[in-house]
Amino acid sequence: MNSGKNSYQPIGVFDSGYGGLTVLKSIVRQLPQYDYVYLGDNARTPYGTRSFDTVYHYTLECVQHLFAMGCRLVVLACNTASAKALRNIQQLDLHRIAPDRRVLGVIRPTTEVIGNYSKTGHIGILATRGTVTSESYVVEIEKFFPNLNVYQEACPMWVPLVENGEHTDPGADYFVQKHLDRLLNQSPEIDTVLLACTHYPLLLPKIRQFLPGNRTILGQGEIVANSLEDYLHRHPEIDAQCSKGQSLKFYTTDSAEEFEQKAGLFWGDPVRAERLAL
Repeated sequence: MNSGKNSYQPIGVFDSGYGGLTVLKSIVRQLPQYDYVYLGDNARTPYGTRSFDTVYHYTLECVQHLFAMGCRLVVLACNTASAKALRNIQQLDLHRIAPDRRVLGVIRPTTEVIGNYSKTGHIGILATRGTVTSESYVVEIEKFFPNLNVYQEACPMWVPLVENGEHTDPGADYFVQKHLDRLLNQSPEIDTVLLACTHYPLLLPKIRQFLPGNRTILGQGEIVANSLEDYLHRHPEIDAQCSKGQSLKFYTTDSAEEFEQKAGLFWGDPVRAERLAL
């Protein structure tokens, strides 16, 4: 633990709701020594259907709250926030409000490695409509793997299925199969499929059931955890500012009781949360 009156400087993990807990779980598993604060903006979820400006302002507001809690480093564990807000925050805001702090996302770590998994050079992206519309994955993958063919499919019903606890029910089969069929209709050569929403790992059993052939399915948790570990190794000045007390705190902008009820689905264990009033 760092010394001094500001010794509590956790790593902040932000999401529009619950999905980011799947990323946090992978990060904590890989880097258990740090303090962590999770903030879910449940009062204003979903972000996937909102405009760029709205997502940007909501995300910036939550990032500033995490900074106020002592976070020197914040991970946007939300694909929509990473797609619609991260660049503006990095380029327009950080130098003004917190030049010594850093905000990272989940899109770049994924696009830096995704091409390594494909043999055919055809990959599929399953995501929210907001992430698909942003074209963020297409643009970022082009930088690292310009010869990859990228196909996207928006799955607007998948997040509600998960958050309502219906993702294991037979009724979910139709929506999972429909979007997988639509994706593969774009190219039967797709051999690698990215779950570009942090809710989607909970649908993994059904995705495996309805995805034909021996295709690779990638979640983001482990990729982001590997990337964060590498980032901290490459930036020892940031690592030194992150306190290492192995603590976990959970905050939500909506009902703490409701958050606790649903969060266990993503986290795997019961959690205790506090409500943060914006």
